[in-house]
Amino acid sequence: MKKIVLTGGHAGTTALAVIEELVSQGGSAGGRDKWDIYWIGPKRAFEGARFKTLEAKIFPKMGVAFHPIVAGRLQRRFSIHTIPSIIRIPFGFIHALILLIRIKPKVVLSFGGFAAFPVVVVGSILGIKIIIHEQTVAVGLANKASAVFADKIALARQESKEFFPVKKTVVVGNPVMASVVNVKHKDQVGNPPTLLIMGGSRGSEPINVVVTEALPQLLRKYNVIHLTGEKGFTSFSETKRKNYRVYDFVEPSAIAELYRQADVVVARAGANTVSEIMVVGLPAVLIPIPWARFDEQTKNAQAAEVAKIAIVLPQEMLTGESLTAKIAEVFGNWEKMTKSYDRTLAKKDATAAKALVELL
Repeated sequence: MKKIVLTGGHAGTTALAVIEELVSQGGSAGGRDKWDIYWIGPKRAFEGARFKTLEAKIFPKMGVAFHPIVAGRLQRRFSIHTIPSIIRIPFGFIHALILLIRIKPKVVLSFGGFAAFPVVVVGSILGIKIIIHEQTVAVGLANKASAVFADKIALARQESKEFFPVKKTVVVGNPVMASVVNVKHKDQVGNPPTLLIMGGSRGSEPINVVVTEALPQLLRKYNVIHLTGEKGFTSFSETKRKNYRVYDFVEPSAIAELYRQADVVVARAGANTVSEIMVVGLPAVLIPIPWARFDEQTKNAQAAEVAKIAIVLPQEMLTGESLTAKIAEVFGNWEKMTKSYDRTLAKKDATAAKALVELL
């Protein structure tokens, strides 16, 4: 039985795809056969908030031992949480040391994020094999800093090679859950069409604000499925329309069914979301987060746009009017986008979980 620690600050569905593959290759998530799987990461989705991360909600149900870590980070904007977060930085390394000595894993697989960095550093010092996986087209700050401690660096995209030591890197793709890989491509738009709006597992306030303005017009044309995130759910939950469904949180196991129902997606351009829409072949309007340090979401979105499965709508241009116009544009080009988009990246992502487990 091999002990493995997975760690990350914000990579739940990517890690979930890898866990699924580990289990399918002869081990239970509880570690009774081949693998004994642990997750080290933050318990809360936001600083000072009560909302749990996707990993804290889902992984314990799968038999994965979840260990919340007390870790801090440098914030881009000053708030009441900035000083406490900075103070927690050294405690993150001490906590990582305690956890790794207790678990004694053979290997650590990091998906990046502030909570993963102390686990990577301490793991390397303890002589544990370290693999990091970079999901974006660019690079995340934690993974860039972690590269010096890694034995192997697995990349989702070829473009990320410029940020890492070439001898350590291997391109494996971005792991996608098996349930999503198995979603069949649609041949035609539904009647009426269905629009899926989501801002990631934690929601997106800028998207929710604009949807408030655009929703009456959207509901005149489409069935709308809206994933608000827990933080933004209350303001939408009172909208009672037959063709409007709103959720604060959807478990990863249910995402595939939403993709089956949807004709077009409006979403942020996180690496996991982009990989999923490309694998499923769902045309999308992508709204990248503009404040990412290396602008990785914009690059993710542009990769999908180059593949001709998405249109990019920069957040600085995001209004109710521009959103409805871009959605109409995607529906107008739906058949062309679904039938002729470049599936090269999608095919690699569909087998990425297996490639990453082979690397482990």
